Amino acid sequence: MTGAPNGEAVPEAGAPEMGAPEMGGPEMGGPESNRRQVLYWRLLARLFDPEEQPALETASVAIVDDLGLPPALLDPGVSVDTLVQRFPDLGAEFEGLMAPDDDADPAERVRRAALVSKLLLNVFATGSGEVTATRLAGWQRDAGWLKAALGAEGAGELGGTLAEIEGGLVDRMRLREVLADSRLAGKLTPSMSLIEQLLRDKDNLSGVALANAKALIRRYVDEVAEVLRTQVEKTSVGTIDRSVPPKRVFRNLDLDRTIWKNLTNWSPEDERLYVDRLFYRHTARRTTPARMIVVVDQSGSMVDAMVNCTILASIFAGLPKVDVHLVAYDTRALDLTPWVNDPFEVLLRTTLGGGTNGTVAMGLARPKIADPRNTVLVWISDFYDNRSLMTDFEAVHRSGVKLIPVGSVNSSGRASVDPWFRQRLKDLGTPVISGHIRKLVFELKNFIA
Repeated sequence: MTGAPNGEAVPEAGAPEMGAPEMGGPEMGGPESNRRQVLYWRLLARLFDPEEQPALETASVAIVDDLGLPPALLDPGVSVDTLVQRFPDLGAEFEGLMAPDDDADPAERVRRAALVSKLLLNVFATGSGEVTATRLAGWQRDAGWLKAALGAEGAGELGGTLAEIEGGLVDRMRLREVLADSRLAGKLTPSMSLIEQLLRDKDNLSGVALANAKALIRRYVDEVAEVLRTQVEKTSVGTIDRSVPPKRVFRNLDLDRTIWKNLTNWSPEDERLYVDRLFYRHTARRTTPARMIVVVDQSGSMVDAMVNCTILASIFAGLPKVDVHLVAYDTRALDLTPWVNDPFEVLLRTTLGGGTNGTVAMGLARPKIADPRNTVLVWISDFYDNRSLMTDFEAVHRSGVKLIPVGSVNSSGRASVDPWFRQRLKDLGTPVISGHIRKLVFELKNFIA
């Protein structure tokens, strides 16, 4: 037996039916009915108290695992969008999920209860305190999934309630008020979390608020660019090209090597070294421009990497002998190469969130590969994507392109990367980079140098 929110006992998953009517359905006995009750009791507990009820959580985890559903289904911090992106088969199950279905068998009813609980918890458990633009955007997408689950009629009946909840979230978003006041906006310290909010909400801003938002984004871009530019410029020199004969001038004379190679000509009688051959240092540098193709997943989970790598691309684009191309994608791909020198303009043209389709981005990137062995392809994503994309990665790698997959480049190094892609990219000899952006800077300088 486990404790319910009101202190009453609730049967554990798989325990004998205690005879209580089941929430959301007709009275019916058996273990499947108990499992549904556990899921709904957990839902009520989390709606009225954000603190976890350990017994209910443990029982719910066991049920979800037995159903073959991902554990993330129970995490209110994971949006339905993210869940469907990582487990595409769930998308069809959420559609029309809450339409009446009296023919469903008991096991199917339990599965539906788990999915319904996820939708209701994400939409109705809005918490308290200030709301970020990221939080609002995630809630709006989850509300869209709930409407799809209810169907047209059900969504219409619930429309007023959802509008009230959304209005409350907007009221808790104080950022717009601050941006509308230039004095207050000027006191804001640009940070990654703030920039993410500004990028998500920029289409809803106008006038003074929009101008202040752009100024904050510009300040942040300039500050990060200064730091990254220092890292890049420390050793950003070209490779010695030994295919070009050294120029035979005095300043290039390699005195140590010349002496060493002529030691056999030392004359003890004269105490002199007779030099019959001079050696010179190679000084010729790379003359063929290196091509760098940066492909950035602009879904919400990758905003930190997207901002950093967009700025980094602009810095490398300013170096001699580097030809940089930039592609951003979600379900569509956008060639941002014309603005690659200005990360501020690039960020204003991106749209955070949405689905992920790396194959459309690859369709834009591959035609840009003219000289494979002189090309580096930087692919920045969490790789929760179509697995056929791996075939493209393998083909690009075989062609001689330097492939650098990037899962996260930020100060914390925390990232969620699809384990399937992570392992296969490692097996390919191109492991996913994660951690501080210095790791990516190091890889790129080694290629370009």
